[in-house]
Amino acid sequence: MRLLNLSKYLYIFFIFFFSNFVSAEEDSVDIWKKNKNKNLEVSTEEKLNQTIEEKKKIDTNKTLDSNIEITENINSENIEKDIFGIFDPQENNFTLNMWSNTKGEDIEAVFKRINKINLSKSAEDIFTDTIMTYSYLPQGMSDSDFLNLKINWLIKNDKVNLLENFLNKNENFKGKKRIIQYLVDKNIAKADLKQGCEKSNFISKEIKDAYLEKFKIYCLIFNDKKNEAQLVFDLLKEQGLSDKFFENKINFLLGISKNTKNKIKDDNLLNFYLSSITIPNFNYEPNDRTNKYIWEYMNAANLLKVEDLEDRSKIKSLEIAANKNTFDKIKIFEIYKRIPFDLNTLINADGIYQSLEGIDSRALIFQKFLLSDNTENKIKLLFLLKDLFKKDNLMNVYTKFLSERLEELDEEGIPESYVEIVKKNIISDNVYQLGKIKYDDKILHRSKVIKYYTEENSSKQKSQKNLKSVYKKIKKNRNYFFSAKDLALIESLNSDGISIPEEINFKEISKKYSVPQNLLNLTVNEESGLLALKFVEIIGEDEISELDPETVYFIVHILNKANLIKFRNKVLTVALPQRS
Repeated sequence: MRLLNLSKYLYIFFIFFFSNFVSAEEDSVDIWKKNKNKNLEVSTEEKLNQTIEEKKKIDTNKTLDSNIEITENINSENIEKDIFGIFDPQENNFTLNMWSNTKGEDIEAVFKRINKINLSKSAEDIFTDTIMTYSYLPQGMSDSDFLNLKINWLIKNDKVNLLENFLNKNENFKGKKRIIQYLVDKNIAKADLKQGCEKSNFISKEIKDAYLEKFKIYCLIFNDKKNEAQLVFDLLKEQGLSDKFFENKINFLLGISKNTKNKIKDDNLLNFYLSSITIPNFNYEPNDRTNKYIWEYMNAANLLKVEDLEDRSKIKSLEIAANKNTFDKIKIFEIYKRIPFDLNTLINADGIYQSLEGIDSRALIFQKFLLSDNTENKIKLLFLLKDLFKKDNLMNVYTKFLSERLEELDEEGIPESYVEIVKKNIISDNVYQLGKIKYDDKILHRSKVIKYYTEENSSKQKSQKNLKSVYKKIKKNRNYFFSAKDLALIESLNSDGISIPEEINFKEISKKYSVPQNLLNLTVNEESGLLALKFVEIIGEDEISELDPETVYFIVHILNKANLIKFRNKVLTVALPQRS
């Protein structure tokens, strides 16, 4: 997407939230307590608010005439440069300059921290929306460096759909070949070439790449379209994009030659796959340096077998592969089950395992677990096995297995002393689902007032009436005190132009919460991209619905200050309502 094609986008703000805040306790605050001191000293935040308010000139809920020419503060260095992404900046109140005021080294530092976090769905959604938005480059960062940060994360986290979308929406960029090879390899690695070839059109026909074209030629042969495959193959050779190894294999598969070389080429997965299907009695021993997609393919194609159980080095390599998620973890336990032990060793496993090497000690305790019919003994053996996996840095092999075995236990049979540790080691369901909203007019932030955010086309007039109605009810309750979530709702309604009852002195209530200065500075400095990444970092493994009330308030507070309406509304609809 070219800069001149995008210069029409509004200059509006995006998104975020705070970092390193000082959490305030959710003390009850009387909603009828008025501010008696009219001449309080203006805080630093209030001074900054004046600057922020000057920037709130555009109502993002209105659509401007498309003929109006809107220009941004564009750095002359960005003129006529290609920019890359999937999402238009206005979709989340971003601008093309979302990174322009941010140093590249700051972005790299946040990416490095985020890469260590198992992001929740809500955090991941914010992250992908941010990094895949069309934008100019950060300060001091090349387009290749910036793209590598994004592509590395997407590939590491197997975001196939996003990568396909990015490839189809951006013509020429550094890292294109890497994405293409990744997408092709993901299809081959499943060892289901029928499905893989059906998906070979995941990339638009306008995109040409030698690796992709080779894969498509094989798919034509696989689908018995040899004449068409021959034509594409000849064209590939004319363009000088073929090689002797590929030609030897394709000629054999086309039936042009009766024999093929028995050389196994493992420089990429496509060549390895062609080797595996054309060489009789194919045999290959992967190692620690073997491409992970070759491991995945061999695993899926059942090419990884342990015939000699005495070959501990091979078993060890399979354990390492399973720990890296390139070999089926369940097959490790199948191997353990086959390792022979005499009856006396099994009976005295608790005392003998310490004298054995890693693989044998794990296999012995695993078999002892299988033979045990006592719940307490099973628990002891499972956690002993955990220690053995942890000792050899193989916990990724064992974590899910442990969780599933513990979950299978009869809860009533678990000794009281083990209840807590068992619960702690059961992996909860990470699927994020919102239930049906249950409105409660006795609590402000759960009342029908929030329909303004949870229901489409809810008018300000109707919301004003709802607020008046609900306020009358809660006012009758003299023991009602304002919560942080109530405050988040009221500040948002006020920001959206809805009149707040004078008795609700929300500005006074808000003073008990500290908002970090560094994040206010980012908002004023228009570093919306960096703010979003810090927000992702703070949410981390939690869902927005799981955040404590003070955190919800800070999120909404900063988003209101930055006029980040769309993102703020997403937070409100998830964090405030009670759901069934």
